[in-house]
Amino acid sequence: MHHDQIIGKVQALTRLPDRGSAEMATRAVLTTLAERLPSGLTDHVAAQLPPTLAAPMRQAGEATGGGERFGLTTFAGRIAGRAETDEDAALREAAAVLEVLDAALAPELTEKVVAALPKDIGGLLPVGRAAEESE
Repeated sequence: MHHDQIIGKVQALTRLPDRGSAEMATRAVLTTLAERLPSGLTDHVAAQLPPTLAAPMRQAGEATGGGERFGLTTFAGRIAGRAETDEDAALREAAAVLEVLDAALAPELTEKVVAALPKDIGGLLPVGRAAEESE
């Protein structure tokens, strides 16, 4: 999936007013996701994204070493700070970005991402919600 497609889909799902806001939300979610995922997995996810979105993920993963342990509250707070929004909006934006990410990644990679996340964050991904519903 190309950069413009990803940002356009995020904007449509979030109903953000412009592409700049959708871009900011997308980068905020991907950066925060990279901090939470193990570094090797972050690299695999970034490899399937356009370079303009892969770079911030890789930078965040390298800066933190990846694999930080935090839950949904911290996840939402970090996204809110980066996207300059509140935590409720950050969660809506995260769900939208992760839905688009789910469509952009190979299914087996998405499953690895969900497996590496706590259930509260993994549940924001469509495959994570499906797993929760089947339990």
